[in-house]
Amino acid sequence: MKISKLVLFRNWQYALIGAIALTVVIWSAVKVPGLALSAKFTPASPRLGETLVVNITATAGKTTPPTVKMGNKTYPAFAVGGGFRVMIPTTPLEKPGDREITITDNSDTTKLKISVADRKFQTQRINFSGGKSGNDATEMELKQVAAFKATVSPEKLWNGKFIAPNQGRTISPFGVRRYYNGELAMDYYHRGLDYAGGYGSAVVAPAAGRVVLVGYEKNGFRVHGNVVGLDHGQGLVSIFMHMSKIAVEEGEMLDPGDRIGAIGTTGASTGPHLHWGLYVNGVSVDPVQWRSNSID
Repeated sequence: MKISKLVLFRNWQYALIGAIALTVVIWSAVKVPGLALSAKFTPASPRLGETLVVNITATAGKTTPPTVKMGNKTYPAFAVGGGFRVMIPTTPLEKPGDREITITDNSDTTKLKISVADRKFQTQRINFSGGKSGNDATEMELKQVAAFKATVSPEKLWNGKFIAPNQGRTISPFGVRRYYNGELAMDYYHRGLDYAGGYGSAVVAPAAGRVVLVGYEKNGFRVHGNVVGLDHGQGLVSIFMHMSKIAVEEGEMLDPGDRIGAIGTTGASTGPHLHWGLYVNGVSVDPVQWRSNSID
């Protein structure tokens, strides 16, 4: 049987098209969705002591978090809203200026820059008496508190703006440099906010979280006093110090406004007050930012 040249040509065309289509299908099946290397910073103009939030845009179907570094530190990324979010702390001890953030996904890498503005912090002088000082913490106390501050759990528990943990006025802001008994505490800044509520006034959860630390002065927490640590999830934790009473136990889940305890003057304290510290990936940051803005 004779086959015309036209039929042979058409058969060859169809075979070629089919081979191309098969190649495209195979290539698409093995291609791993990559990261759309773009990000949005919040706040757009951060200051020293604030939390820098990096929202990374990802391609559809991307589920593996990218690797995010600033300097020699790597920060965890968590899936949120079709992309990923990374929280990077800054401190009063750093120098202002540009920060370079490297985002790597498979073989793709991008470098982004943002400027962190300078900020003025107060100076205070504190005199301890009666044997109370900031330098007599027990080894057990230091280890337990350090482990708590390093907590990074995968689930986001907080939602929206934080509320005040006490109704008293703020007597010592975040970032203050201090002289203790006349000597400057090197590499130190006040890692939180102090509230001058009345003795026994309520201390409440500023946001939802899980109680992961409960410590008592009588059991060796000589600096922190009666203390509670609350995990808000994804590397964000709160610590509440110097309380007279504790009303929670480890493992409890709390909602915003739930009672944690009462203001006191236990530990390294010169009078009744609450110290509230907020930590991002183990580093103390300004709680005012979290009370003023919703970081979801």
